[in-house]
Amino acid sequence: MSVFTAWKRGVRWATISVACMSLIACASPKPADYADEKPVLDLREYFNGDIDAYGIFTDRGGHVVRRFVVTIKARWEGEKGVLEEDFVYSDGEKQRRVWTLIHQGDGKYIGTADDVVGEASGQVAGNAFQWSYVLRLPVGDRTYDVSFNDWMYLMSDKVMLNKATMSKFGIRLGEVTLSFHKR
Repeated sequence: MSVFTAWKRGVRWATISVACMSLIACASPKPADYADEKPVLDLREYFNGDIDAYGIFTDRGGHVVRRFVVTIKARWEGEKGVLEEDFVYSDGEKQRRVWTLIHQGDGKYIGTADDVVGEASGQVAGNAFQWSYVLRLPVGDRTYDVSFNDWMYLMSDKVMLNKATMSKFGIRLGEVTLSFHKR
């Protein structure tokens, strides 16, 4: 094979790869896609007070691997919020996560928690909130750093749905689905 033929083949594969990645990027939703959706989500208003959540974790094949219930006590002081989440899993295991959220203005938020690597970042638009972070997830006697891409959708003043995709090294591991119910 000549150098020119190999070069053409390489250019062809590079072009196909860029085209595929562009299509994937175009297909991914963005918070702005939901800017006109109602009811409008005010994260500081919804996550203020007592909230119950019911969730499942499904693996890549869609099988429910774990069920859980979360009670949340949330409060805000100005632009800083604290969400105290207490998890109880169907096998009896208990877990606690305390988020500190900071409203950055223009619908943008950052957040931290003890088991979150670095900072989470998110954006509200319309009825939706997109939230990305890396969670240090315990599995047996090991921990794994897993990327989460959370999407929350306000359905009413009392109900919000959450769908989170979990991945590692870009490989989808499963999904977490939650239903929040504000008391």
